[in-house]
Amino acid sequence: MLGDAMARWLLVAAIACATPCADAADQPSVPVTAASFGCISKLTPVRGFFVGNLSGHLPDTLKVAHSKEGGVYPVGSVVQLVPTEVMVKQPAGFNAVTHDWEFFELDVDAQGSTIRKRGFAEVVNRFGGNCFGCHIAARPQWDLICETSHGCAPIPLTTRMIRALQHTDPRCPGSDHVNAEDRKALQQLAELQKVGPPPSSDAAH
Repeated sequence: MLGDAMARWLLVAAIACATPCADAADQPSVPVTAASFGCISKLTPVRGFFVGNLSGHLPDTLKVAHSKEGGVYPVGSVVQLVPTEVMVKQPAGFNAVTHDWEFFELDVDAQGSTIRKRGFAEVVNRFGGNCFGCHIAARPQWDLICETSHGCAPIPLTTRMIRALQHTDPRCPGSDHVNAEDRKALQQLAELQKVGPPPSSDAAH
């Protein structure tokens, strides 16, 4: 769990940055609605997660995502690990605390997406983890993107669970055809949700 000092700092950040600072960014914010998010597999896969760009600059997003040295993701970048959680990059200066990333928690079904939560340092996911609290641990060159070698704490989901969630995104055609491996992983995830994550872990993404 986060230390007391970090928790207090996050509370201050949440109060100060729950909404964009007026006139902080030179560019207008990227408009994001529930319709901005669809079937996760329609995005571009990168090492187990998916990326897109709401501003039409996917090649620039992919350049950073594939870079071995890291980099700053361009405006409009979308980064998604599981169907119900998304990060969107807003213009520089939009929210300095979160490096201009806006976090989204979604409800998804066959009809599409509903935004359940959106914000910055204050967004908490379904596992009770503060999204920013995990992503801030990523080393500076990775622009708050968590991967196993980026410095973030491990999340309480196995690779198999993550893939099962991706394969069964209800917004995707054929998602109701669940294979045995995915079914087993989803059952394990259901058990994990009943007991909650270990006290020393913070869920990411």
